[in-house]
Amino acid sequence: MEKRTLGKTGMAVTILGYGAAEIGFQSVPFETVNQLINGALDAGLNVIDTAECYVNSEEMIGQAVAGRRSEYFLFTKCGHEPEDKDHWNPAKMAKQIDRSLQRLRTDRVDLLQLHTCSEEQLRQGEVIDVVRRARDAGKTRFIGYSGDGAAALYAVECGAFDVLQTSVSIADQENIGLAIPAAKARGVGVIAKRPIANAAWKTGAKPEQAYSHTYWERLGKLDYQFLKGDLLPGIATALRFTLAVDGVHTAIVGTTRPDRWAQNAALLDAGPLDRETFEAIRAIWQAVATPEWLGQT
Repeated sequence: MEKRTLGKTGMAVTILGYGAAEIGFQSVPFETVNQLINGALDAGLNVIDTAECYVNSEEMIGQAVAGRRSEYFLFTKCGHEPEDKDHWNPAKMAKQIDRSLQRLRTDRVDLLQLHTCSEEQLRQGEVIDVVRRARDAGKTRFIGYSGDGAAALYAVECGAFDVLQTSVSIADQENIGLAIPAAKARGVGVIAKRPIANAAWKTGAKPEQAYSHTYWERLGKLDYQFLKGDLLPGIATALRFTLAVDGVHTAIVGTTRPDRWAQNAALLDAGPLDRETFEAIRAIWQAVATPEWLGQT
């Protein structure tokens, strides 16, 4: 699988990474997770991205592949506990980080990210200090910010972070002209989250999960012709579009199916998306999107 250097971190990451939110939120049995993640590593993938708030995702990753720790880059996130009104408390965040390491069965992650805190919180500096201290203590090699819009741009421009994780897809293009160019200029690595817009169009009906509703509504207005045929070619074009964005290094794709990795890799066999198709998708977005179409966390 193709690899790209994740900005100034120097990590040679595969262009596809595994996003582990679904295995937690969808209560996937450990036996399936074990087969899924080990199969992905066997296939050559070397990025696993999770978060302390993804239910039991961290525990299952630790249980499944802690013994293969040298074979992959391990990314997690801290700070985001919506049920706790004080979840950006620095002392609580520090405990979250230690808990994540215990769950993941490791003494250090490769990337520790702040999980969608606001621009205001970033500017206050306390949350940044938490992850800096974790880095200084050897609990992470690098620090990053996961988020979108003005907060993502500030995270890049403030100079504190090594990596930005942000939404990039055919239905989410705000940061193609906002934070990603700034990241490239500063050598900040870029991880694309939600790179196929949750395949919100796949059933032809509005998705049950509210998480995908915004993309479903946008795609209805964007009316891309390449989404009107068979599903897999449409997904392939969507994924290749995201990976063709200048400055993007890896795209985090989630799945609960162990057989999906071979399929995902095959979607990229055609190579980089040609410039004409890429620009046509961009032109449709620029003609249709309104100022309210912000990056979706």
